[in-house]
Amino acid sequence: MRLPGGCRFLRGDTLSIWPHGTTADIGLRAFAASPTDLVKQAVLGMQQSMLSEVGNEQQSQLPWHHSQWNLPATMEWDRNLVKVMEEVLFRAEVYDEWVVDISVIAKETDSDGENSLACQVAWVDAEQVEREVEIKAVTRHDLCFKELTSGEQMASNYQEVPIAIGPGWVADIVFDI
Repeated sequence: MRLPGGCRFLRGDTLSIWPHGTTADIGLRAFAASPTDLVKQAVLGMQQSMLSEVGNEQQSQLPWHHSQWNLPATMEWDRNLVKVMEEVLFRAEVYDEWVVDISVIAKETDSDGENSLACQVAWVDAEQVEREVEIKAVTRHDLCFKELTSGEQMASNYQEVPIAIGPGWVADIVFDI
């Protein structure tokens, strides 16, 4: 697995994610300007961490398909993050949809009085993408989803992860592999 200081993703979009190893799992830190952008960064970072170098090249050559997912949401962004990431893993496993881009819109209340997340998703055929790591689950171990005020800093326990400096949103996620 590559542990770059900053990652590159499909079609040249720069990610603000930093993967790191843990004792028996893989973790990553993501940083973005808003909660919805942070979900996107974390999802794309998770996907990137599973790919082999060949898989990264393969996905850039495949045709994109588009879907919209509507997921129930809570008022807690850490739980919403896990819910979206679990859906991404489920879609790859069950429907062979490998997510290559995602946009998330939080809807405060729908007609039934429920909160939801509208996810616009671009995906490719997962069967055509070589992976070198399998993520079995998104854990809540050391899960963090936090807004940093201007100048506020958040260090990491991992040497390869830089200090996050606000303003912005930061997330730490650990995956069971």
